[in-house]
Amino acid sequence: MIILEALIGFCAGAIISAGIFAFITTIGIITRIAKKTHTEKLIQVYEDFITLGATAGNIIIIANPAIRLGNLGTACFGFFSGIFVGCLIMSLAETISALPVMVRNIKLKVGIPYIILAMALGKMVGAFVFFITN
Repeated sequence: MIILEALIGFCAGAIISAGIFAFITTIGIITRIAKKTHTEKLIQVYEDFITLGATAGNIIIIANPAIRLGNLGTACFGFFSGIFVGCLIMSLAETISALPVMVRNIKLKVGIPYIILAMALGKMVGAFVFFITN
């Protein structure tokens, strides 16, 4: 019975991971990062590291009581998770054209990078406040 439950859990995790990777590919995070950094030749490497990162994250979550990351490991994990979430949010916003609609509605001509930076810093400060007060 335990083996059947483990198999069902593994298959469910694989299906969810495939859906998330399909979503990431659909909104074009990998290709946009490669174009912005002029590393289009390394897209396969990006995809390999995303797969390795997802696998390592799953292992850490499954073996949570057995694996101790320590303060440095937790900080690194949080840092790279934040980069990933930021890229995901900006790609999704760019895909649905949320930022251009906002810029057009408020008739903004200059300062768009500062608005994006302010949004990112606001998200960061909000996360720090949440984790400190929780």
